[in-house]
Amino acid sequence: MASDAESETLKDQAGDLGTDDQRKWSNLSRRVFIQGTLAGGASLLAMPGGAGASPQANPRGKPVTEEEGSGVLDLTIREAGELVRRKKVSPVELTNACLAQIDKLNPELNAFITVTRESALAEAHAAENEIQRGKWRGPLHGIPLALKDLFDTAGVRTTAGSGVFKDRIPTEDAEVVRRLKAAGAVLLGKTNMHEFAFGGSSLVTYFGGVHNPWERGHIAGGSSGGSAAAVAARLCFGALGSDTAGSIRQPAAYCGIAGLKPTYGLVSARGVIPLSWSLDHVGPLARSVEDIALMLQAIAGYDPADSASISMKIPDYAAALRASPASLRLGVAREFFFEGLDPEIERATEQALGTLGKLTAGIKDVKISAGGQEQLRATVRLAEAYAYHRKMMAETPELYQPETLARLKPGTQIDTATYIEARRELEHTRRASGEIFQSIDALITPTSPILPPAIAEFPADRNGTADFVNRNIRDTSPFDVFGWPTISVPCGFSASGLPIGLQISAALGQDAVVLQLAHAYEQATDWHTRRPPAIA
Repeated sequence: MASDAESETLKDQAGDLGTDDQRKWSNLSRRVFIQGTLAGGASLLAMPGGAGASPQANPRGKPVTEEEGSGVLDLTIREAGELVRRKKVSPVELTNACLAQIDKLNPELNAFITVTRESALAEAHAAENEIQRGKWRGPLHGIPLALKDLFDTAGVRTTAGSGVFKDRIPTEDAEVVRRLKAAGAVLLGKTNMHEFAFGGSSLVTYFGGVHNPWERGHIAGGSSGGSAAAVAARLCFGALGSDTAGSIRQPAAYCGIAGLKPTYGLVSARGVIPLSWSLDHVGPLARSVEDIALMLQAIAGYDPADSASISMKIPDYAAALRASPASLRLGVAREFFFEGLDPEIERATEQALGTLGKLTAGIKDVKISAGGQEQLRATVRLAEAYAYHRKMMAETPELYQPETLARLKPGTQIDTATYIEARRELEHTRRASGEIFQSIDALITPTSPILPPAIAEFPADRNGTADFVNRNIRDTSPFDVFGWPTISVPCGFSASGLPIGLQISAALGQDAVVLQLAHAYEQATDWHTRRPPAIA
């Protein structure tokens, strides 16, 4: 787990609240908390140690109690950001609440590899001081976020979940990390992940597997499993992940949160440990679509130092959410994407389609060429992954997890001509596949055809059976080939309480349309407001 230099054991220290005040705080719902605070909230803000106790709350950076933290941890980024802007809640309080939650739940979930407690508190104090002086940077200012542990962070180890990089400390930040810092975000640390992002269980990792907050005995998905679990369990307000075959959307679906794979090239991947340069996407995970939009606003934009970065117009994503979806034409790709669905996922998806049909100009069945994309994606991914790992595999093979090494070795069999042909076909597919959007504005599919499996189903190969590997990414991987923006949002739960995700996609560069429709669906339902049991 985290090194001594980077993380302290987060001990529950005595709070300043008395028993009556603690009970008073813990009984507050999120809605009452927000309304009371924005209205002035005299009774709440006058509580000892509360945000209104002094112009600079919690000046010593003292951790809040569990009862105190539970009130703020259910806030969305937008809600927390507004309270911070109005100086009703301190970034230090938010950060301490997250650190206390990490202390409480990370031993069970194993969502974080490295917790940067000291630097996070320093960043929170700096944000608080800036805001007190009237220098508010925007909605992420003072908001605690987390990073999948393949984003380079200057001075903080970046492991990619592997023993190969267990002591690797970059000297520069990834471009998206730089942008989050510029937006004033507080970075809590690095989240656990499937080793080198080459899998979908987040069990193949040097640091031990990630557990699902909704049911500890089930996987959180992968490869961004730690980021999804951390967001769902309120260990942070949002997180960054990467997506090459579904590694943002699939764990988002498994953990009951929102996760966006932006248009390929919209968000810089410079300083991100690659799986496949041609397919890797960087994107946000959060508990609401509005929060996804706020995070995307901060990290999107052309990066001339990233060869895959594409210069495109960056709209106001939050403003796009306010547009009515009534004129949007929706398509449903039942062929391929709906085949072999778990019955509970099928029911939830059909119910979601019923809701979307009432919100939009209508839904029609469409067909897209998706069945043949996996072999193309697999060829490009494997060739590029092997190119990155070739030297390390030869020099220190024993430092890899055996499952990862086994998946990388077939890369030796892909010759130059095969790779070049596949890469050419990838570019052609990205150009041609968008024709479907001449008759529709957005495409609807399930995120995953299966519910999150139990960890007990991975006794030998922690990557899972061939059937799991294929079905796990079947509905997500085509969109990494197409490069389209695609989001997963919660659309229901199984009878056993496991989350189900709905996938919404649009044409290249139309990320705002994806967010607009996802937000409208979210506002018409309450799935996103539900929280995993026993996490308070």
